[in-house]
Amino acid sequence: MKTIGNIIWFIFIGLWEALGFIFVGAILCITIIGIPFGKQCFKLAQLVLTPFGHHAITHFNRHPVANVFWLILVGIEMGIGWAFVGVIFCITIIGIPFGKQCFKMIKLSFIPFGAEIN
Repeated sequence: MKTIGNIIWFIFIGLWEALGFIFVGAILCITIIGIPFGKQCFKLAQLVLTPFGHHAITHFNRHPVANVFWLILVGIEMGIGWAFVGVIFCITIIGIPFGKQCFKMIKLSFIPFGAEIN
């Protein structure tokens, strides 16, 4: 299921989301202040490409100030978006595994600084 799920996810969701995160990360890396935030966009792009079989372990205590800024600026909106898409996927039985992956993204969209992707 992991390989088939990653292939389907990559074709329909992962590639487009990853390109968006890479684009936003590149724009943020133009300024010195935006570099840490751009690096987190690249981390999100890495997980969104193939989420099946990967886990995000968050550590809020490593960078609490940066995580609070991220949460206020983009985290809440991103989390609401992932939650909405996850609920839409979970309406059908076939979409439940994809909805679970969307719910996994919520945790990383709230606290990306100091997070590890395994």
